[in-house]
Amino acid sequence: MAFKLGEKSLANLHGVHPDLDKVVHRAIQISPIDFRVNEGLRTIDRQRQLVAIGASKTMRSRHIHGFAVDLIPLVDLDKDGKIETEEMFHWPLYSKLAAAVKQAANELGVQIEWGGDWKKFKDGPHFQLPASKYPDPK
Repeated sequence: MAFKLGEKSLANLHGVHPDLDKVVHRAIQISPIDFRVNEGLRTIDRQRQLVAIGASKTMRSRHIHGFAVDLIPLVDLDKDGKIETEEMFHWPLYSKLAAAVKQAANELGVQIEWGGDWKKFKDGPHFQLPASKYPDPK
């Protein structure tokens, strides 16, 4: 079953770099699980909030310039067909989602980094374009 991005996900992609946008659109087509785009482009104020609560460790987030997205798997939590968002870091779902995003990026020739691969502060929802190829604007 092919999934489709909802209106909120599409709105959350506004301002995201076109290469990352293409990767997310391809990933939803090939993903074995449904997901939503939780966040894309972020303001500096939003980033400050996330740092203050410990949800981020840097003010140099790739989100600030549209080079990152946070994707959240959607799961059937109540077994009655109602889809709810799994906000907890459920690593088996993030691993499946990451495989789809990485496959989509590979198909499109776009380099991608997954926060789940980081050695410190693993971030399952986070996918970004590498700064080496997509530097922040000056």
